[in-house]
Amino acid sequence: MKTIKFKLGNLKFDKNGLIPAIIQDYKNNQVLMVAYMNKESLRRTLKLGKTCFWSRSRKEYWVKGLTSGHFQFVKSIAYDCDMDALLIKVRQVGKACHTGNRSCFYRKIKL
Repeated sequence: MKTIKFKLGNLKFDKNGLIPAIIQDYKNNQVLMVAYMNKESLRRTLKLGKTCFWSRSRKEYWVKGLTSGHFQFVKSIAYDCDMDALLIKVRQVGKACHTGNRSCFYRKIKL
C-alpha cells in the first residue's frame, strides 16, 4: 500500500458532507461495520486514535465504544481510488455491532 501526503480537502464527501467508512479488523481483515464520517469526525478520529462517526439518525458525533466499552483503536486509514470511501483498520475491543455480534455482517443471502 502506498503512503502519500494526505489532504483532507481532497476527499470527496457526498452532498450531506459524509463519506462511508468501512471498518476492518487489522489482524484478520474481517469487515466489522460501515459507518459515516464528516470532516470533523475524521479529524477527531485522527486526533483520538479511536473511531469517531457522524450519526445520521441522531445528528451527533459518537466515538465507538464510549458507552459500550467496545472501542476501535485505529491502526491505519486508507482511501479508495475515487477518494469517496475510507477503509479504516482497527484493533477492535469487544463487539463492533450493537446487536452483540463481533461484526455487523453476520447474515448472508442464500444464492
